[in-house]
Amino acid sequence: MTEVFDIAVIGAGVMGATAALFLARGGMRVALIDRGGICQEASGVNAGTLTLHMTRAALIPHAMRGREMWLDAPNWLGMDVGARSAPGLSVAFTADERDMLEKRAAARREAGAPITLITAAQAAEIELGVNPTILAAAYCALDGHVTAYLTGRAYRQALTVAGVTLFEGEAAAGIARESGAWAVRVGAGCVRATRIVLAGGVWLEEMLSWLGLTVPIRCLINQLVVTERLGPVMRSVLGIANGLLSLKQFENGTVLIGGGWQGRGDVVRGGVEAIPDNLIGNVRLARHTVPALGKARIARIWLGLESETADAMPAIGPLPGVPDAFVVGCVHSGYTSGPFMGRLLADIVLGVAESPHAFNPARLLAAAGSSLQDSVA
Repeated sequence: MTEVFDIAVIGAGVMGATAALFLARGGMRVALIDRGGICQEASGVNAGTLTLHMTRAALIPHAMRGREMWLDAPNWLGMDVGARSAPGLSVAFTADERDMLEKRAAARREAGAPITLITAAQAAEIELGVNPTILAAAYCALDGHVTAYLTGRAYRQALTVAGVTLFEGEAAAGIARESGAWAVRVGAGCVRATRIVLAGGVWLEEMLSWLGLTVPIRCLINQLVVTERLGPVMRSVLGIANGLLSLKQFENGTVLIGGGWQGRGDVVRGGVEAIPDNLIGNVRLARHTVPALGKARIARIWLGLESETADAMPAIGPLPGVPDAFVVGCVHSGYTSGPFMGRLLADIVLGVAESPHAFNPARLLAAAGSSLQDSVA
């Protein structure tokens, strides 16, 4: 391909696709490259939870902006993706768990999240289905959920209207500098662009190595379970103090059970198989928290990948020592803040925002001892 785009985004998950969309709306000619389809990897198979309970305090303001974007998707994305606001409860069964919730709620309140500790009786008024033996709960009115599998169709439509050139089913295999532009190898050819954005999630470690940069990225293999349709058994987004449970019931009656219980897999093979003991533990915990789930039957189990940096903070901004190269990804509980983080990266590239200090990729390069002198720049 002889055309030189203004920018090529590698990775079409929520953050990469949002960045591509707002870069195109900012006047750039954009190429979006992904080995699969838009939002078909981690962004399309996760639990779709919108939560401030499990978001790190430092990320609360960004998660609140991301939640607002999800709920406003018909206006900026052009389509309802099933984003719904719902009360969020994180429950405690023991005194230690109650203390944990109290400390966590205080830290998040300081960052702007409206999370308060409530009694078991107050929690039962919000969520009739919750186990009556809980001691207390942390409550947030600003939780909710998105139907993750709907997002790919919405993004594709918006990206097409914005004029983004889509390279779906085209795995990027490397990057090189050629005649003052970046050349991204895809199949037998390449996509050329003046700038590049790496938005590869768990595959960022490999992508950064193409530029001579070493940044370890942890890959989590999260198990997810969905039940057959039930009558109404819950109306909130439910979790527990230790974070190993997330529960929500969709409008079609199915209940999605998550919480980060691990399966088997890796970045090369993806999610390979569930671990039976972890699956049983996850489902038992869900049934204990909402006893009515004892009547539920499991319809499907699958695995989703989640990326994490060494300090569990995102990498968003320009890559130091590598001109015209940017990165976005690895946001803890990133689905809530995902669209806002993608837009933030677009604004950084367009010169209307700066990379927050805590997200600066330079800290990860320094921590890993990566040598900028060895990069392709």
